[in-house]
Amino acid sequence: MSLLGLDVGSTGCKAVLFDLEGRQLAQAYREYPELHPRPGWIELDPQLVWQGVKEVLAEAAAGQRGDPVQALCISALGETVTPLDHAGRPLCNSITSPDTRSVAQSDSWRDTLGAARVFEITGMPLHPSFTLNKIMWIRDQRPDLHQQAWKYLLWEDHVFYRLGLEPTVDYSLACRTMAMDLRTRQWSAEMLDLAGLSPDLFARPVASGTIVGELPAPAADELGLPRGVLCVAGGHDQPMNALGAGVVREGVAVDGMGTVECVTVAFDEPVLTPAMLRNNYCVYPHVKDGMYVTIAFNYTSGAILRWYRDNFAAAECARAEASARDVYDIILSRLPSEPTGVFLVPHFAGSGTPALDPRARGAVLGLTLSCDRKTFVKALIEGICYDLRLNLEALAESGVYTESLRATGGGSKSPQWLQLKANITGREVITLNVTEGGCLAGAMLGGVAAGVYRSVDEAADALIRERAHFEPDPNQHERYNELYPHYVAAVHDLRDWCHQAAENGL
Repeated sequence: MSLLGLDVGSTGCKAVLFDLEGRQLAQAYREYPELHPRPGWIELDPQLVWQGVKEVLAEAAAGQRGDPVQALCISALGETVTPLDHAGRPLCNSITSPDTRSVAQSDSWRDTLGAARVFEITGMPLHPSFTLNKIMWIRDQRPDLHQQAWKYLLWEDHVFYRLGLEPTVDYSLACRTMAMDLRTRQWSAEMLDLAGLSPDLFARPVASGTIVGELPAPAADELGLPRGVLCVAGGHDQPMNALGAGVVREGVAVDGMGTVECVTVAFDEPVLTPAMLRNNYCVYPHVKDGMYVTIAFNYTSGAILRWYRDNFAAAECARAEASARDVYDIILSRLPSEPTGVFLVPHFAGSGTPALDPRARGAVLGLTLSCDRKTFVKALIEGICYDLRLNLEALAESGVYTESLRATGGGSKSPQWLQLKANITGREVITLNVTEGGCLAGAMLGGVAAGVYRSVDEAADALIRERAHFEPDPNQHERYNELYPHYVAAVHDLRDWCHQAAENGL
C-alpha cells in the first residue's frame, strides 16, 4: 500500500510516492516556464502545466511495484487562476500570484469596503496577488473572455476537473482568492456582490482531507494507477508544506525554500489584529482541521537563483551536465567565508510581506571591481536571508514569535544556504527527513482519508523526523547585525524611488 502526493508549483510540478512509513518509493519532477508577455505580467501555459502533472503522476505511479496507491492528494500554488469555458477549455493562460496587472482592482476595495473590512471578512490584506482581483481585471479588460467563462479555477480544483471529477477546492486554497468568508467557509456574498461575480464561477469548497471521489477509470488507466484510488482535497502549498514539516501546534514554523520563500506559522484561533493587517499578514485555515496559519514570504527566492542560472551561469551549467551534478550545488559551492558587504534587494517581482508592494523592484548596491562571480552569488543569498529576517522581526512586532525554522524545499538541500540563514537571522535552522513537505502532507491527508492513520497528528509523529541542526555562528551573526540596518535602509530608499518611477510610467 502506498500514498501519492502531488505538488503543483509556480515553475514546476512534482509527485512523490510514499510507503506507510514515509519512505519515498518513487518521485518525478517536470519544469515549465513562467511567461512574461508584458512588464508585471507573469503567466503559466495551462496545457504545459497539465502535461507536466500527467507525466509526474504516471512516472511516480510506475514505482508502485507491490505497493498499490490508495490515495492521491494535491498541494497547489496559491491565487493562480485559469478561466475555463463551458467545454472545459482554458480561455487564456493562468495568471499567477505575483502578477501585478490588477493593481487598480485591488486599490478599488479601499473606496468600497475598505482594507479593514476586507481583512475582517477574508483574512486577506489588499493586494493584486489575490484571485478575486485578477478575475475583476479580466471582467474589466477582457469582457469577451469573462462572458465565455464557465469557471475560474485554481490549480487544485483544475487538476480534479482534468482527472474527471467535480471541480473542488479546499478551504485553505479557497481563502487565497480573497472571495471566501474566513468564518463561514463559504464564498462571501458581500465580496462577490461588490465584484459583480457569481459564486457559481468558483469550485465547490470543502475541508482539507475530504474525499472528492474515486479516480475515474479513464484517468487511472492513462496514468497507470489502480482502480479505486481515493482523490483527496489537499491545500494551498504553504500550509501543506507546514503540515509536511510537522507544524501541527502553535508557534512551530516552517521555512519553505522554493521559488517563493515562505515562513508559515500555525495558530489555534484566527489572529485578526491591527498589527497583522498593518504588516500585511494574512490569516486563513490550516490544512489541519481547527487551526489557522499566517505566512511571511518573498516572491523571488529560488526564482533569483534560477534567474542567475539562466542568464549568468552557462559555465556552471556545462560543468553540471558534464559531471552529472546538480547545477545549484556548483553555483553555491566555494562561496566567500565572510559577509560580502554587497546588498541585493530581492524584490524582482514586487515585494512580499511585510510591505506587500507590487511596485517594488530589485536592486544590487555596493558593487566594486573586486566583486567576482562567487561574491555576487553569496550576495544573492544574503539578500534573500536579510529579507527573511525583516519578516521575522515584523512577525514578532505583530505578536508572532519563531524560535527556530524547519527548512523544506529545494533550498534546504544546501548546507551553505542554511548556515547563512542561521547566521543572518539568529535562529536555529532544522532540516527534516523529507525535503518535499507538500507531497508528504498529501500522503498524510490521503492516509487519514484512507484510514491508514487516525489523525494528521499521528501521521506527523510516524513520518517526520529532524535531521541536521544549524546554529547561528556568534561571530558571523554579530557581523551581520552590523550590516543588516544598511539592508533595511536600502529597502526603504529603493521603495521611494520605485513609487516615483511607477508614477512616471517606468
